[in-house]
Amino acid sequence: MTHTTPKRIERVPFTGDEKSTLLASLDQHRDIALWKLEGLDDEQLRRPLTPTGTNLLGLVKHLAAIEYGWFCETFGYATEKLWFADEDDMALSPDETTAQIVELYGRARTASDRVVADLDLDHLGTSWDGTTVSLRWVLVHMIEDTVRHTGHMDIVRELIDGATGDYRTTWQ
Repeated sequence: MTHTTPKRIERVPFTGDEKSTLLASLDQHRDIALWKLEGLDDEQLRRPLTPTGTNLLGLVKHLAAIEYGWFCETFGYATEKLWFADEDDMALSPDETTAQIVELYGRARTASDRVVADLDLDHLGTSWDGTTVSLRWVLVHMIEDTVRHTGHMDIVRELIDGATGDYRTTWQ
């Protein structure tokens, strides 16, 4: 089974307002995460390649969970009921399909984008640990976290088939 990126990954604009720039950066790395799945079968996507069991599909599952948590839960937006415990958001059960995880990530992205569209960057919410945070801070944090995990995905992908890089084509 092969997986495709929903759109061509584009460079973050050199000019633009702060919110659009932050969201474009997050979108770029979200798309890179999905690109890391392309061309691999289910066994390869689930293959644990670190002592803790890190695998590509588990990382996408984690990214979906943290999108819902940081954007929706922090700002009081509805989130879908997740079928896994917080501490298991990278673990995969045999009945979880690749399509199910990729679709979960798509829904989480859509829900997060709705929060970003609705709120000003200075809008305050309450994080999972009770800390007051702004939407600006959440966007920056999600960029950091997504970049961190796409870096993990780059290493795991290289161990699977030697593929590396943040995207296979040049910027346009």
